[in-house]
Amino acid sequence: MSQTLTTLGPDWPCQVKAPGTRDWERTAARWLRDLLPARYAGYSPLTRHPVLLARHAQLQLQHEMGAVRVALRTARAELPTLGIAESVIENTIRMYAVELDQLNRLARGVRLITDALLTDGTGAVPRRRAPVQRVP
Repeated sequence: MSQTLTTLGPDWPCQVKAPGTRDWERTAARWLRDLLPARYAGYSPLTRHPVLLARHAQLQLQHEMGAVRVALRTARAELPTLGIAESVIENTIRMYAVELDQLNRLARGVRLITDALLTDGTGAVPRRRAPVQRVP
């Protein structure tokens, strides 16, 4: 396992096979889908295009991080007005800090997977076919 971590980096999700190995894109897509709300599983553009799925997962994580930052920033001012005990507020603040760290780690994993998908796992940017020009 240390060889995999050295090759892929510590932020590469352990549930995702290494780029270039058999079924690596399938394991990446499954991991990315798990980051999204369940209702997104039925949207065919996301399920058919792993790069689009990765992009949406990154956006989803960015919004979740924003929500956690707001919750963390406003906890001491707003939670007492809701009748929340000080010890619960302190635990909640610690929970938000841990969640923010987790979301940042997941976002780094999504970026690594996106890079691998875009380079086809080889590190080289794939050549894109020129668009077909339609003759009127």
